[in-house]
Amino acid sequence: MFRAVIVFAITAAYPLLVFFGLGHFEPRWLALMLAALAVVRALGSRDRFWWWAAGAGLLLAAVSALANEALPLKLYPVLVNTVLLTVFGASLRHPPSMIERLARLREPALDAHGVAYTRRVTQVWCAFFIANGAIALGTALWASDKTWALYNGLIAYVLIGALMGGEWLVRRRVRARHETAAP
Repeated sequence: MFRAVIVFAITAAYPLLVFFGLGHFEPRWLALMLAALAVVRALGSRDRFWWWAAGAGLLLAAVSALANEALPLKLYPVLVNTVLLTVFGASLRHPPSMIERLARLREPALDAHGVAYTRRVTQVWCAFFIANGAIALGTALWASDKTWALYNGLIAYVLIGALMGGEWLVRRRVRARHETAAP
């Protein structure tokens, strides 16, 4: 559990660590952080998607270290969005959907209406990962380091929070409407 919290915290802080690190270190040294993050993430996961992500993270780190370039480091948020899109999208092809799995942790006896709703929310998250990944890619390729760090280290998290909060509000309304319509 402690390892998972550390990995999450470093992943969340990654854009800011890279931004501030680039002012003090060559990209090849920051690539060591990405490589370590990839290895720790892989060692703690049984999910093959995260193993693939770790491999891709190691590849980005290797390219950054060998070329001493920052761009591969800046592509890591794109990789994270791609992996999350893959995981969530795969759950739509092979139910239960990711959001249904999470919902069943709190409500094991989810009815058909709840299953349909959670499937739709999973689709919304997939759309979010596509848009967020595209913006992350755009900031990595064409924006300044400062803009890249601002978007990927702050704005993306605000958008995630807004999506979570908005979904919570919608879920309350949908649930209330469903409960009043039920016989």
